[in-house]
Amino acid sequence: MTFARAQSIVLAVLFLAVLVLAPRCARGQELTLETATTDPGCLDVVEFQIGGVGPVADPFDPAVADVWLEVTSGQRTWSVPAFFSQSYERHRVGSGAAVRDWFYPVDMPGWRARFACPEVGVYEAVAVRRNGGQRWASAPVTIRCHSSDRTGFVRVSLRDPRWLEFTTGQPFFPIGQNLAFIGSQQYVTVSRAEEIFGRLAANGANYARVWTGCEDWALAIEARKSAWERSWERQSPVRPLPGNPDRRGVLLTNTPLAVRPSHDVALRPSTSYVVTGRVRGAARKELRLEVQGTTSPNLLPSTPDAWATFRHEFRTGAQEHWLSGMRFQPAGAGAAWLDALSLQELEGGPELLWEADVNRPTRGWYNPLDAFWLDELLQAAQHHGIHLQLCLLTRDLYMGSLRDAESADYSRAIADAKRTFRYAVARWGAFTSVAAWEYWNEIDPGLPTDRFYTELGEYLEQIDPYRHLRTTSTWGPSPKDCRHPKLDLADVHFYLRPADGGRLRDEVEAVLDRARWLREQAPGKPAHQGESGLADDQWRITGEMQRSPELVDFHNMLWASALSGSTGTALPWWWERLDQRNHYPLYRPLSRFLADVPWSGGEVQPFVGTAAEDRVRLVGLRTRTQVWLWCFHREAAWRNVVTEGRSPGVVRGAVVELSDWAPATARVEWWDTRTGEVLGTERVAAEQGRLTLRLPAFTRDVAGRIQE
Repeated sequence: MTFARAQSIVLAVLFLAVLVLAPRCARGQELTLETATTDPGCLDVVEFQIGGVGPVADPFDPAVADVWLEVTSGQRTWSVPAFFSQSYERHRVGSGAAVRDWFYPVDMPGWRARFACPEVGVYEAVAVRRNGGQRWASAPVTIRCHSSDRTGFVRVSLRDPRWLEFTTGQPFFPIGQNLAFIGSQQYVTVSRAEEIFGRLAANGANYARVWTGCEDWALAIEARKSAWERSWERQSPVRPLPGNPDRRGVLLTNTPLAVRPSHDVALRPSTSYVVTGRVRGAARKELRLEVQGTTSPNLLPSTPDAWATFRHEFRTGAQEHWLSGMRFQPAGAGAAWLDALSLQELEGGPELLWEADVNRPTRGWYNPLDAFWLDELLQAAQHHGIHLQLCLLTRDLYMGSLRDAESADYSRAIADAKRTFRYAVARWGAFTSVAAWEYWNEIDPGLPTDRFYTELGEYLEQIDPYRHLRTTSTWGPSPKDCRHPKLDLADVHFYLRPADGGRLRDEVEAVLDRARWLREQAPGKPAHQGESGLADDQWRITGEMQRSPELVDFHNMLWASALSGSTGTALPWWWERLDQRNHYPLYRPLSRFLADVPWSGGEVQPFVGTAAEDRVRLVGLRTRTQVWLWCFHREAAWRNVVTEGRSPGVVRGAVVELSDWAPATARVEWWDTRTGEVLGTERVAAEQGRLTLRLPAFTRDVAGRIQE
């Protein structure tokens, strides 16, 4: 073959390849970018709609669909990953105690991106898709950002890394609690959580820890949620299909099988729906579908063990808002199999019964309704000034893969976690209400997690333009995690139980003990107690806690932790108990008391001591010229007041001495810690750098604010 002929053949092959690939490239070049908001305030969330990406096999895998938003202002460019999502319509349905959140998917899923402009200026946004070394971009969209009163994202203080501040420089001290389980079948629904955010904010609280990895009992972005089984059940009808072990289906024997999604499935009233799927069964086997008061004919084909599709239509009544009573009714000997069950409106639209899909992956697939719930929660939190610590990953999906840091399973877990956090950054990173990404709740502290935290932390530094805090938690104290350089917030969980009685006498001592431990492990970084409270020896709520109207433990732990040197208050568990007793007003006095603490100024130091009268424990913070002091009567602890029913009595004439006091005099305010009322004000002269304070008479506790 001559060179000229070979060259012509190569050119012809390349020409044919261009013809084959040209339509695909053209579709990629048709990316569109739109937004309804072109004049946002600083740090407002701007949402963009991206069109032209086209159908992809796995929209959650960046190796399949690598879609980004690129934003430029002046000499700076931000790259934020885009995300694939389903939109929902939302209403409250019912009345009185029967009212429920109603979420219904609208339109088909699509691509979106979110961005928060960090400062006033003009920004140009472009949607970008990358594939095989090629790059396609949309036409630009111009954003003109004006000033706002938003305080910014939470970060480690630049002047004193023990504390937190906003990106605008204002100090931030977290005051709040756990609100971990949120779901349609939980005490806290999405609507109730929004109400709680409002009540927290109205009383000076600003922080909550929320789980987004609850599996199938509450909010979980990436988790096993099934219409056929629960994570705690031992028997499952989901099995490998006969002749196709790589695909699973639902086995039906001789008993009815209910379709029971973990979510409430919303339906539109007076609307026609269709249920479809594939079935096969043994000879003389029958299978019928019951749904919404209708019953199908026999779904199985006349040919034994042959697959056939089925279709059953029904129409909702004028007051029907929910899927109910859906089950498969088998009859006759032998087995039947069900595959690819689907529920949609008769005229088409989004899938309503995605939990029936038994072949979707549990890692790397993100539950659409749960993700929308988190959208709503973050918007409400941002509105109320509440900052959320999101416990993102579902622990039990990963923990078994992290036993050997050199294994392929470990590497796969890191890769899957990166995908999940890419999605989280894309969808929720622009909300200033995201304070911290918590990797998971209470993983085994003995696992070799250092490599996981290092690689995931480095990845977040690359893709999270807002640099949210990174943290984790373990089911026992973990010094290595507190010290890990890619974890920004040290954390410990602790519950005071009867078994601790010989070591710790009361809840104040327990809080201070854990605060000391945290500061020993993490002297130069933010550190807090992510879960705290009283419990029985099995870590359950005690009977007396459920019965008692008193919130002695909550009040005492709140004040002790706030002045202990921890970066925020200890976050109490048992939110249902607290909510039922309307604990929210107890935050207000503390919030007001701490309002002028210069957290990020570099001077605040904690101290713990006793008054001249040993019954009084002192917990405080100080600078050279200011002191915030909490004085606690040791006999006012939960065990004494509630368990043993004793009155702590009145403390009279107690004296406190403060050394190294620079000013010649001090102005002292004494505070009622339950009402926030100032009990009295006085001027006190210092003698040779020592300040002697006489406490007012008090029964349980009193607080003092001292300044020159």
